[in-house]
Amino acid sequence: MKIKQLAHVGRSVAKVLALVVLVQWPSASRADLQPRPGDPLPGLTADELARFYAGLEAYQFNLTPEQGLGPVFNQTSCASCHNNPVGGPGSQFVTHFGRLGKKGGFEALDQVGGTLLQAQSINDDCLETIPEEANVTTLRVTPGVLAYGLVEAILDSDLLAVQASQDSSIQGDARMVVPLEDPGGVDRVGRFGWKAQIATVESFSADAALNEMGMTNAILMDEVAPQGDESLIGECDDVADPEDPPDGAAVSFVQRVTDFQRYLAPPPQTPRWGMSGEQIFEQVGCSACHTPTYTTSNDSSLETALRNVDIHPYGDFLLHGMGLAGDGIQDGPAGERQLRTPPLWGLRYRIPIWHDGRFASGSFEDRVTFAIYEHGLLASQGIDTVQAFASLSAADQSLLIQFLDSLGRIEFDADGSQSVDWDDVFGNDDGEGIQGCFNQSCTPDDACAIHDVNQDGVVDSQDLVLFVDAFDESLEDCNGNSILDVVEIIQDPSVDQDSDGSLDVCERCPGDIDDSGAVEVNDVLLMLSAWGTCGPPCPADLDEDGEVEVDDILALLSYWGDCS
Repeated sequence: MKIKQLAHVGRSVAKVLALVVLVQWPSASRADLQPRPGDPLPGLTADELARFYAGLEAYQFNLTPEQGLGPVFNQTSCASCHNNPVGGPGSQFVTHFGRLGKKGGFEALDQVGGTLLQAQSINDDCLETIPEEANVTTLRVTPGVLAYGLVEAILDSDLLAVQASQDSSIQGDARMVVPLEDPGGVDRVGRFGWKAQIATVESFSADAALNEMGMTNAILMDEVAPQGDESLIGECDDVADPEDPPDGAAVSFVQRVTDFQRYLAPPPQTPRWGMSGEQIFEQVGCSACHTPTYTTSNDSSLETALRNVDIHPYGDFLLHGMGLAGDGIQDGPAGERQLRTPPLWGLRYRIPIWHDGRFASGSFEDRVTFAIYEHGLLASQGIDTVQAFASLSAADQSLLIQFLDSLGRIEFDADGSQSVDWDDVFGNDDGEGIQGCFNQSCTPDDACAIHDVNQDGVVDSQDLVLFVDAFDESLEDCNGNSILDVVEIIQDPSVDQDSDGSLDVCERCPGDIDDSGAVEVNDVLLMLSAWGTCGPPCPADLDEDGEVEVDDILALLSYWGDCS
């Protein structure tokens, strides 16, 4: 077992023991916490979980030329691009190019390496540039790969049913592609990539290994010729193909990273249901293309963790005409103005937004609002929905954006820091802490709703059970009363009046330098012995100014007597 796994397991065991020993919990049934971004799917077998972590290690591994990198490439590891979290979206860009004829018609310029520019090379002689013939260029930002196994497990018939249900004015195109690993097989609905050009996780892994890192593999065995010139391959790459042989466990790199991406959990959604903004999302027409819910296939050949699972990606995975908001690049049957509908799950931590990352600054509300209005550019299928959004009241627009902000939020993460810590206990300018919400009623639209994880309308002791599970700080019982400190502080703010995450009863008595339980003559003598400059730790320096002097004597006298 990997060290990382052991640490995770050890931390989980410690929390379970703390719950059992230190807290008396209600007997009511508890909801499960949603996995965090980058976590493995719930329900994986021990073997599948081991494959997930082995895949994670491969995903973060930086290739060298001797291991198959190049001759031309964009990055040296998968995680270099998919990094928020590992396996999630990133802020890396790649460049695509092509040529639009004077009378129309797109040329991919395959003869000079089109349409993807590999920005790096292991040899300057092979470095690519945008060819002079190109008159169309665009950037593409890294998509996330969270829950790709679940997305692959959506039945083609379900995606085609969504397409059939769409009004002709917004109907998408299902791009049918043959999986790269099964070239003689049956077409499937493409669902990965900005042009829906990939149908399976294994195809995605093999394609990225070759085109983004230059690693030939058992599925794609031919090197990418720098600038389309095959004569340069020998000058820049002398590693025998395929460059992805099985490792010591008879598993290839492509298979490793496929396991990792296949077993990634979907992003959380908090609260999980009931927000007014989702109803507005549906009313203005967003859900016609950003389809909320699917149930994955129940095919017995699938892993149990992937079968018959309800997922909420908010995407139809179809190609839609975006008019002037498109990318100008044709990819097979996918036209220059068509883009695959990106699923919205995980939207709150996705920076930047749009296929070319054009919305990268400002608040979440700013970025999302700009992206919504971008759907209304000339010839876009989203014009009617944008007009419906624009006609909403400011309050309803805010509710819709508040709902979008729930897509990717960790439960109890009041300040959106991607962790659950003391700020989420006390709250700050960015969010309402669980302490202020405890025993309070709330609706899914209220700030306290992120703490009402079981969504019974009140933040109570059942939610507190889950909060302890989610808490990323250490669990302490400093006064030995068999109640976790964080639980005491949430239930009774008076036990931590300075809101520093430590019970007041456990904090050092100011002036009690010898920890005798009283401030008296011996403490004065200890202070005099430490007189002058005093570096930390220095218990005699009561005002913590780096020097023991008159102000500290005066402070000590003010605390005189029994600490209790």
